[in-house]
Amino acid sequence: MDRMSARSRRLLPVLLVGPFMAQADATIANVATPSIRDDLGASGPLLELVVGGYLIAFAVLLITGARLGQTYGYRRVFLLGVGLFTVASLLCGLAPNPTTLVLARVLQGIGAALMFPQTLTGIQLNFYDDARARAIGLYAIALSTGAVVGQFLGGMLICADLAGTHWRAIFLINVPVGVLVVLAGLRYLPADTHRTSRRLDLAGVSALSIALMLVVVPLILGHSIGWPLWTLACLVLAGPAIGGFLIIQRRVAARGGEPLIAVSVLARPAITWTLVTLMIATGTYYALLFTVAQYLQRDLRYSAAASGLTLVPWVAAFGLAGQLVRRLPERAARRAPVFGCLLLAAAYAAIAAVTLQRHHNQALLMTLLAAGGLGLGVQFSALIGHLTTIVATDYAADISGVSTTVMQIGAAVSVAAFGTLYFGLATHATNAFGVTVAALALTALAASLTAYRAIRQSPTGSDAAAAGPRTPIGAKSG
Repeated sequence: MDRMSARSRRLLPVLLVGPFMAQADATIANVATPSIRDDLGASGPLLELVVGGYLIAFAVLLITGARLGQTYGYRRVFLLGVGLFTVASLLCGLAPNPTTLVLARVLQGIGAALMFPQTLTGIQLNFYDDARARAIGLYAIALSTGAVVGQFLGGMLICADLAGTHWRAIFLINVPVGVLVVLAGLRYLPADTHRTSRRLDLAGVSALSIALMLVVVPLILGHSIGWPLWTLACLVLAGPAIGGFLIIQRRVAARGGEPLIAVSVLARPAITWTLVTLMIATGTYYALLFTVAQYLQRDLRYSAAASGLTLVPWVAAFGLAGQLVRRLPERAARRAPVFGCLLLAAAYAAIAAVTLQRHHNQALLMTLLAAGGLGLGVQFSALIGHLTTIVATDYAADISGVSTTVMQIGAAVSVAAFGTLYFGLATHATNAFGVTVAALALTALAASLTAYRAIRQSPTGSDAAAAGPRTPIGAKSG
């Protein structure tokens, strides 16, 4: 095995721990809220912030985290993020009261926002051709398994009550893992030679943070607090706030400055439609996670661990998809995002049909979930590979930060929308689940249309190479 391959075998596992831990802790606290309420006497709003505080900080700061990685080096910011995430996890596990726990969860979300986007940046800078395709496939597995493992592992740890830690174990388990990742990163991640001299656009950071908070905060907290007027007002103001951010970015670029996001690059139709597809299709997955957990745990009385195990076929098929996509010939690979979305829509439709016909067969459900995971995995791996191919490595941070952010926004929108639909019909749980999954099928079908637009607008062959020239490993841009 050549030197590059040997180094990659050590580099990639370190990078992949970031998205895995970030995704796991996005869902792991959901199963712990009853125990936290009993132990710390947390009120309903504080319990929501134990879950939502992490998600808000994570989603709002992802793009800023990606830009910091470009400016100061993805290795340095990745290690900083993992270190902060680890310290925050320790504070969560030792929290003496609900307020301290909420603040520690926000700090944990900040750490996740710093480490998460560096993974895709690191893949784009250090892997090419088939090696990049393999890395993206494993990146997809880390994302999907993290979200499911969070629910499953959380339930297992709480039931095990290790050394009397009960719910605290779900946070304390991150501490030894985080320490090992930092040590491994110091040894195996290459030096930060690929950096730019760009200063951080503080006006852009402020404008984007405000705009994203106007979107994310009401979507994450709205349902549980009954959608008060302020949540609706925030969503109304979000549109103008995003428009204001884009104006600031264009003005900074026009005067030769360094905007937070390269709007002119991301505004290319092929990239825009790709990001929209990722947002829609990935959003359906998080909505499914939420509604499956509600249906199986609350209505069918499954344990958290059993509910998590139900989704194992989805995760396994999602991971398999990445390995399949990288073996497709170019012509088939270009069409893969559309076929993936259509398969996802068909799987959702089949789940809805058998549910509404009252055929609750666990084996059949898990088979159909595997089909859905395969469809989502095909479109995800193909589109991420597409993005990293048509965009130059100088814009790796833009792609990493923006793609991850739009997926998080898609998740928040989908959970809010489909969660509201599910609970609105929840007088009959089976009908509620069936109708909700049918709506997910229609949404996945819409994603197939946006995926078609993405590939129609994409360059091919030499045009693609021209659109995204590679920067050699170790080169310093800007």
